[in-house]
Amino acid sequence: MPSYHLVSRGRGLSFSVAEPLIMGIINLTPDSFYENSRVETADFLLLQAEKMLAEGAQILDLGAVSTRPNAAEVSEADELLRLLPALRLLRQRFPDAWLSVDTFRAEVARQAAAAGADIINDISGGCEPDIWKVAADFKLAYVLTHIQGENGKLSQTPHYQNIITEVVDFFIAKLAAARATGLHDIILDLGFGFGKTVAHNYELLAKMSDFLPFSLPILAGISRKSMIYRPLNISAAESLAATTALHLQALQRGASILRVHDVAEARQAVTLARYLSATI
Repeated sequence: MPSYHLVSRGRGLSFSVAEPLIMGIINLTPDSFYENSRVETADFLLLQAEKMLAEGAQILDLGAVSTRPNAAEVSEADELLRLLPALRLLRQRFPDAWLSVDTFRAEVARQAAAAGADIINDISGGCEPDIWKVAADFKLAYVLTHIQGENGKLSQTPHYQNIITEVVDFFIAKLAAARATGLHDIILDLGFGFGKTVAHNYELLAKMSDFLPFSLPILAGISRKSMIYRPLNISAAESLAATTALHLQALQRGASILRVHDVAEARQAVTLARYLSATI
């Protein structure tokens, strides 16, 4: 089973496909697609973070801009206003936790790094290439996400001749550019939902193991997304059981990080995947 070791700020984090990490989602937005994930007060933020860490999350991922389709534009100033107080509070209260910041802006990444972030989770694939230099200069880990669209904006009419080949080529080009800035600790996110149809998402999930030759950790960000609830004609709030089923599929295909809304249930999937792999 592939194993990995991330280094950020001089701290190490070891994990593998057999012993994956769980990244808990903390949305600092009033309009996240999953209403129950929204955190709008400092007290609730601390309670949510404490609960996720107690349930087995090794990473907390803070997002201050909704990435759902047709979400309202958020200025850089407003993103920082939402993000930095929460980040500083969590850094103070949970000094040993790994904190990730979900942003596509280089300046937001820089200020988050100065405030104690360990990981920059960039859903734009580097639409602002300076973000790579920020992560490299602060010696942070970085999540490189595939997205189809211009300047980090989602394509509204996703189309691929061969989605696997095109995502592989995207990563080859982006990894070369990112590494040229001195960035080393990189995680791959196939970008479920980011410029893909439901069919594209399931093809990527089915062939996730095709990305293992990059020898980089693969993050699966599928929790409660439309690729789950639309085919079932249910809501995001009703999609926990189906999400857990797909988490197990992702783990069997090489995911080593699950980005989730529901940490306890994801931990159960990890435990059962371990039992399953031990019998193969």
